[in-house]
Amino acid sequence: MARSRGLSARQSSTLPGRRSALALLTPLPIGRGFLYLVAIIDWASRAVLAWRLSNTMDVSFCVAALEEALATYGTPEIFNTDQGSQFTSVAFTGALVGAGIKISMDGRGRWMDNVFIERLWRSLKHEDIYLKGYADGREAKAGIASWIAFYNDRRLHQSLGYRTPMAVWRERMQAAKAVDMVDNADALTTCPSVDAPVDARRIFRLGVARSRVLTSVRP
Repeated sequence: MARSRGLSARQSSTLPGRRSALALLTPLPIGRGFLYLVAIIDWASRAVLAWRLSNTMDVSFCVAALEEALATYGTPEIFNTDQGSQFTSVAFTGALVGAGIKISMDGRGRWMDNVFIERLWRSLKHEDIYLKGYADGREAKAGIASWIAFYNDRRLHQSLGYRTPMAVWRERMQAAKAVDMVDNADALTTCPSVDAPVDARRIFRLGVARSRVLTSVRP
């Protein structure tokens, strides 16, 4: 699948009301073997929206992470991945197309397209995986969940103005809602203008009719 030639994920993330996300998979040394971790990240805020751990390279755990991210955080306009077999599969691309998401894929040697998630992998491995040496998948899953919660909600990022990724994500979502309200302003009902002309005769007739009704229902 060729890389999208339209609005890139990086460009989309800088526009008001626009969202883009990306996914990448990495191996983790756990016990005497490896487990595979996939994460879905919001491009602009660096927030981890969903992740899954698996002992196989099957596409199903990547699709599960994608579905969780879409169900919990909504639909981005553009989704970027590398050209790994999991992300070029019919199951994964079909889920994106079915949700109305534009697909963007890295060109050959374009490691910079996923630089944010590569930095995430580096931090996770050096700050958690390599230090703790998890014995099995159960330990690894619990430890990774704790680290990602710290990363999303407590870790301050200089590039984000010393805010946390999830705080930035919430701010962008509030800004997007404000943009949507402005875009839909023509469809909103309005109150009568204070300066609008008043039909005195119509108001008088309504008042007379109301008084007659009240008189008729008195005991």
